[in-house]
Amino acid sequence: MCGIAGIYSFSGSVSARDIQLMNDTQIHRGPNAEGSFVKGNVGLGHRRLSILDLSENGNQPMTSKCGRYVMVYNGEIYNYREIAAELQEQSDAAIVYASSSDSEVILEAYAKLGISFLSRLNGMFAIAIYDNKLNELVVIRDRIGIKPVYYYLDSNHIKFSSELKAIKKVTPLKINKNVIPLFLNLGFIPAPYSIYENVFKLEPGCYMKINKSGVEINKYWSAFKSITENVITSEKEAIVKLSDLLASSVQYQLKSDVPFGVFLSGGIDSSLITAQASAIANTTVNTFSIGFKEQRYNESLYAQQVAKHLNTNHNEFLVSELDAIELIDSVITAHDEPFADSSSIPTMLLSKLAKKSVTVTLSGEGGDELFFGYGSHLWAKRLSNPLVLASKPLIKKLLKNMSDSRYKRISHLFDFEDTKHIQQYIFSQEQYFFSPKEIDALLMENLGSCKLDIDFSATRNLTPIEKQALFDIKYYLPGDLLTKVDRASMFYSLETRVPYLDHRIVELALNISPALKYKNGVSKYILKEILYQYVPKEIFDRPKQGFAIPLAKWLKSELSYLITDHLNKTTIEKFGVVNYKEVELIIQRFNSGEEYLYNRIWLLILLHYWMNKNEVSG
Repeated sequence: MCGIAGIYSFSGSVSARDIQLMNDTQIHRGPNAEGSFVKGNVGLGHRRLSILDLSENGNQPMTSKCGRYVMVYNGEIYNYREIAAELQEQSDAAIVYASSSDSEVILEAYAKLGISFLSRLNGMFAIAIYDNKLNELVVIRDRIGIKPVYYYLDSNHIKFSSELKAIKKVTPLKINKNVIPLFLNLGFIPAPYSIYENVFKLEPGCYMKINKSGVEINKYWSAFKSITENVITSEKEAIVKLSDLLASSVQYQLKSDVPFGVFLSGGIDSSLITAQASAIANTTVNTFSIGFKEQRYNESLYAQQVAKHLNTNHNEFLVSELDAIELIDSVITAHDEPFADSSSIPTMLLSKLAKKSVTVTLSGEGGDELFFGYGSHLWAKRLSNPLVLASKPLIKKLLKNMSDSRYKRISHLFDFEDTKHIQQYIFSQEQYFFSPKEIDALLMENLGSCKLDIDFSATRNLTPIEKQALFDIKYYLPGDLLTKVDRASMFYSLETRVPYLDHRIVELALNISPALKYKNGVSKYILKEILYQYVPKEIFDRPKQGFAIPLAKWLKSELSYLITDHLNKTTIEKFGVVNYKEVELIIQRFNSGEEYLYNRIWLLILLHYWMNKNEVSG
């Protein structure tokens, strides 16, 4: 895992100093080596975290054997040995590699096959390849969006990097207030947008072709285009195919020349990854978990049970409010833009813990999105019922008038009129974020719509629950979960891999019948049936908890200073983004018992914390 950066000038030359500055900001992503390439109007930078072939032969930028192409690359290609063998079969003479890294193979594959080489890659990657002959640069992001690519574009330059801070270091940037409604609705800023004007995220499954004529963006993979006309309805067939692919993915992702471990929460997804890693590895697997003093949020006991059953070398860390307080500024620094997923705090703590023992970890991201593991998926099913839709005004009124905070929160799920954006609405309200109506009342000025348009056209009619899951795959996974894991782990120079997001598994899962993912009231049914072949079912007979911190409680105790410091009248009016009276009312309601408002307050805290830290003026 590494950090990449680059500049392509449409009209002038590139400064070697700028490439060095961009490299320096990303040292945490690659502390083992650095390199740069500058030629006329092009510059490339690289920071290396050594995983495969720890020698200098794997350093970058790397030049192809023919001398035409230069590459910087962040990620891992797990099937690089098979690709190398394929290239050898197609070559008249033996290909002699200077290293045993995947980087050389990727570069030679591009030199031999051109952009079609993408269909061969199995992995997570952000790749930039410069063509000396054509003076052309290609920048690529992996299919699911596991690895990040940011870019700044104006009439003179395009500048790209793994993190926003590298671009910001060499470019004056201005806040893009028009994305604030999206942040308040989703808790993150989705691709292709960023918090800055003229700075974008390259969308998953896309590549940019850059030359003196400008920038052309092409999509080479889409979850929607992977959907087939028919689905797998046989439970036995689905279990066999899925189990085999999961084992293959875990086996691929265990390849490393450095120590590895698994993030083990004790939930379904991470437990299955741990079980398969333990079955495949020829050594005892290291596992890492986070616990909380508040029993309601503490899954560490379940992680201990799974670890004991699988005989792993288990490590855990008990999180306190003080640990969270110490990391809040680091979270803001790591993400470079407003980011409201509070589980980024324990994810950073977990990464810090794991780095003491290993350099590579496996994580369970993707299991919920692919196999219907969220409450939002069930709400999509419920709210598609014509009887529920017809009764929603009455249901909303009844729930809203109840004294229990939980029912007041649920009432918001029935307060929608726009069925075209129902998936986004359900997601937002299940995350306890602001609805479009609330955003309109909150903002001081009209900053544009918070609604995303998503085309659910596919070769078959999709069920409401499938559409909700696809919303997560398109937006929530790359925009929140994978961003969180990337920043948290790379902050401590730790590489984290995600076996469920092997594109082969994604493509299979999208075409397994929904009835096998949610069956007899059991979510992630088929995944659980595979897990129970390794670990007793009794360990998992409990409600799903999720990887969350007791934020509502903390905001009323040790973290209450964040409300005082960042949501006071002076600060709110200084930036002039939201109406102080509305914020004051939300805080009053929260303190009076409507605890579900804690995430709305957290959004506002982080927005103003970020603006203050980045010296944004109103």
